Amino acid sequence: MSYQRLKPLVWLGLSAASVFGFMTEGYAGEASLPSYTLDAVIDLALERNPAIAGATSVMEQSHGQQIAAGAYPNPNVGGYSGRGLLQDTGRAGIGNDPNTIRSITEYNVTVGQPVEWPAKRAARQRAAEAGVAGAGAGVEEARLNLIAEVKLVFYQLLLAQRQFDTAEQNLAMAKDVLRIVKSRMAAGDATPFEAMKANVEAMKANLAVTRSRNAVRVARVGLDTVTAGALGRNFVVKGDFEIFRQGADASALTTLAFERHPTLRRQRSLVEQADHTVDRERQSRVPDLTVNGGYWREIGREAFGAGLSLPIPFWYQRQGEVATAMGAKHRVEAELLRTQNELGRAIQQDFQDAQTAAEQIDLFEKELLKQAQETLRIAQFSFQQGASGLLDVLDAQRVYRQIQLDYAQARYELSVALARLERATGGKL
Repeated sequence: MSYQRLKPLVWLGLSAASVFGFMTEGYAGEASLPSYTLDAVIDLALERNPAIAGATSVMEQSHGQQIAAGAYPNPNVGGYSGRGLLQDTGRAGIGNDPNTIRSITEYNVTVGQPVEWPAKRAARQRAAEAGVAGAGAGVEEARLNLIAEVKLVFYQLLLAQRQFDTAEQNLAMAKDVLRIVKSRMAAGDATPFEAMKANVEAMKANLAVTRSRNAVRVARVGLDTVTAGALGRNFVVKGDFEIFRQGADASALTTLAFERHPTLRRQRSLVEQADHTVDRERQSRVPDLTVNGGYWREIGREAFGAGLSLPIPFWYQRQGEVATAMGAKHRVEAELLRTQNELGRAIQQDFQDAQTAAEQIDLFEKELLKQAQETLRIAQFSFQQGASGLLDVLDAQRVYRQIQLDYAQARYELSVALARLERATGGKL
């Protein structure tokens, strides 16, 4: 096919690339959007995310249960009243018709006060106190998980923004190459195939910009969700990825996690609460005493009385309740052990992931980034001077773009591993 027949197709492709390039320039308005730092997003999430409200409501319930555990049994008050008639049955018991000679209002009042066995009451109060402590640790646990979730989504959006910036830079370089090829083709120094190749690269770069822009939008929705809509749909985040602190030790972090992690503290409180519940059920074998008192006013009689009421646990001594409480205790003990094992495994895995990502970042920063940048600079200069071909500069651009993307990905993976490590250890490293 001759150059004259290919020329209309080439210029049509170049025109399409120009149109696509114009479309990508609309993202420049992002600079005017509100920006948020990681700390600002965390504050908004802690303020508005319903997970915190849910944990706080559990705390309120536990305080209510503590109040109920310290309450004394209410007394029982009863009474009866009615008219009484005193009748005369006749002299010497002779059966005459009875005649009423006196009527009076009769009544009685009884009061009963249950007295709880002190050991049972103390066990119930200690169980309620353990419940309050566990609920407090639950609030800290919810905060820890929410902060980790915010960090993961924040770094995802930050990576998407970095990838978008890289895509835009690559598109700018592809446009420069296309411009040079167009000039050379107009001068007769480049073939239509080179122009079409440069045009395809520009269009691919434009598609990469579109995909990365969509990734930014999706990441924005995710970050806005964890803040319960506080950020809106149009915003940007500013900041940088985390760096690995040298000298950290996985064993020391595991020991630290077992001491301070709110999940473990919450489950230890559950074990303590279950232990006090078992004690309460055992102490409930001793029945509660009820102190009774009363006053009776009848015709010809007025009396005061007092007494005690005590159920006798002869046939049944709460074996079922004690067994149920023991089973619940064994279950929470097993859950505590399982959580400890999972946290230990998570710390080891996240620490190793962070180390691996840090080693990759070190390799990028010491060698790969500089080499790729220098290779691209030489290829671009040689291409501008006509000393190298189009394929050389395109290959250099691809390598440089991929190195940048891999570098950003490694930094993202390090930040994610550190965020997960913080969650596994129960706080900042």
